[in-house]
Amino acid sequence: MQDYKELHVWKKAHQFVIDLYQNTASYPKEEIYNLTTQIKRAACSIPANIAEGCGRFTQKDFASFLQNALGSAHEVEYFLLLSRDLGYITLNQYELLNNEISEVKAMLISFIKKVRL
Repeated sequence: MQDYKELHVWKKAHQFVIDLYQNTASYPKEEIYNLTTQIKRAACSIPANIAEGCGRFTQKDFASFLQNALGSAHEVEYFLLLSRDLGYITLNQYELLNNEISEVKAMLISFIKKVRL
């Protein structure tokens, strides 16, 4: 077991969640139980799965939670695209957040490969 708070990928994912929350504060009120909730849930799932995986005793279990985190990152990526296309975030906001989630995804893929060895 390792301390998830020491993992660079967890730190990056955690910061992404904070940035996402700040950017979704301006979403329309009618989206509060729809897109806003879904994108926040998916984003929070990324660092949460990394943390939960760190509490497992086998590398196989840990890798499984990292894969769940990666799946959530893909989900967030789509929700960002939808948010942009609906006009809920600006192109600049989209590009910044999309770059962040792309970096998290790349880090997760690399980490999954390392854990599986």
